Amino acid sequence: MRKPIFLSLLSLTIACQPLPSSDAPLTTPFTIQSPVATQTQPYVYLTPTPGYPQAGFGPTNFPIDINPLTGLSTNPNALDRRPLLIKVSNLPRDVRPQFGLSRADIVYEYYTEEGTTRFIAIYYSLEAEMVGSIRSARFFDEHIIRMYKGLFAFGSADKRVLERLENANFSDRLLLEWEAECPALCRPDPVTNYLIADTGAIREYVRQQGISDELQNLEGMHFQAQTPDGGERITRVFAWYSAVIYNRWDYDPPSGRYYRYVDVENALAGQPEVYQPLRDALVDAPIRADNVVILLMPHDFYSTSPEIVEMWFSGSGPAYAFRDGLAYELEWVREAKDDVLSLITKDGKAFPFKPGTTWFEVMGIETKFIQKDSAWRFEMRFP
Repeated sequence: MRKPIFLSLLSLTIACQPLPSSDAPLTTPFTIQSPVATQTQPYVYLTPTPGYPQAGFGPTNFPIDINPLTGLSTNPNALDRRPLLIKVSNLPRDVRPQFGLSRADIVYEYYTEEGTTRFIAIYYSLEAEMVGSIRSARFFDEHIIRMYKGLFAFGSADKRVLERLENANFSDRLLLEWEAECPALCRPDPVTNYLIADTGAIREYVRQQGISDELQNLEGMHFQAQTPDGGERITRVFAWYSAVIYNRWDYDPPSGRYYRYVDVENALAGQPEVYQPLRDALVDAPIRADNVVILLMPHDFYSTSPEIVEMWFSGSGPAYAFRDGLAYELEWVREAKDDVLSLITKDGKAFPFKPGTTWFEVMGIETKFIQKDSAWRFEMRFP
């Protein structure tokens, strides 16, 4: 049930701080660092092959070798299964750089509590021998599990969240540490005690346990290699969740992708925002995406002690998509619980994602939008 309640003390402290201005100094300059491959796990950049059909693929009738979450050609054997969803931490800052985010097809970032965010990363076409650190579930995860019909690896949850997940029709696909033991879910470092996943080992555990892992209907996204008409030239996107969690995406024309920069310091009391590139600790490579999408939806506080947030991710709502250095004002649509998210243009047509990876930033319906020159800034607002 929705409850009109107040923020907890820490959230209120953060929310009442003066907002950093959109022209606050960016202390980390925009530089692109070359990927560094390791001997054990080369970094994989997914790119459309020459001859990508002009009509693209989707939102329905994907060929068996086209990943419906990236629009890219993939070994059909890698698609003959469910997506694997893994909950990844984002705070405290010493959990960064995280492991394995660069190998996810899709990543959602969303507000959790006390001004913080976490990720839910979706692995379908690629494996990663280390993903993490892994943290606990939230109510929002239910939407992603249903949408992608996935397996879900996480590290426990508040009893109210856990009860909802365990009473759902996907409860047999919940993968917890005390059930899926090492090597699927491990704590390999006694100093940090971080929980880490191995996607290949999880798949083997699922097979051994007889957990449902068959091919699912994941239609809904539309992909085209050519840049759609109607975009506005925007090369930098800010997603400001609070004075302690904020990020930006910088467009790199040579690669045609967006590089992620993250907070280094708290921007309290008018202090400037400080950024640095986010890298993947698994492969020592920068985090980048072919598509960045801001999704706006209602947020309500279910509880204040502890702080628990509900997101109302059904029906439709405002969306802003960024691809090829251009910005598009759109609408997200999810009519049924198990529908994969679609983006729709103002004239009712399916908006084409660029073939490749996508990061979704989930923010409140009343999020403040600021435009300055070639940058768009989104500042999280409740409800």
